[in-house]
Amino acid sequence: MFIVILIVGVVGYYTYLSNRNREAVDEANMTPVQSALSRDLEMDYPATPKEVIKYYNQILKCFYNEECTDAELEELGNKARELYDEELLDANELGTYMMRLKQEVADYKEQGKIITSASVAASTNVVYDEVDGYYFAKIACGYSVMQGKVNTPTKQVYLLRRDDDRRWKIYGWQLSESEQATSESAN
Repeated sequence: MFIVILIVGVVGYYTYLSNRNREAVDEANMTPVQSALSRDLEMDYPATPKEVIKYYNQILKCFYNEECTDAELEELGNKARELYDEELLDANELGTYMMRLKQEVADYKEQGKIITSASVAASTNVVYDEVDGYYFAKIACGYSVMQGKVNTPTKQVYLLRRDDDRRWKIYGWQLSESEQATSESAN
């Protein structure tokens, strides 16, 4: 009796390990687009402002670096919108947003641009504030964009607002002040 239980236990454990390894291999074979789309934001919403922007960057890299079908581009656009604050969504009607997104991606690819890196500031560099009962977080993100052989660094500052479910949502973004000053002096 003991030997039967031991054999069943060993076979069960082997089956468990085999399935776990198969899932890891399947995940490793996913394209960046499939990986970005596989995240269930209802069950696995990023917990911090930094994690929200890291996932948003994953989506951005798919937009601009990967060959996406129209359906995949729309799914990615919808994933990005799930990260947006209600006010940002209200200012960007779905149809108009998708049309602008497709045009922007086409322009980017026509110019031969790709995002070579995206680095989010350390969690210790997140600036938190409370205004009129809303909690905000400000975080910077540096990007390197390659066009031909020219690599151009740029820096965005994201503003996130915590919603009623305690989820950080992207409220807006802009070029960092140093980037704006450089851009204005070039004009």
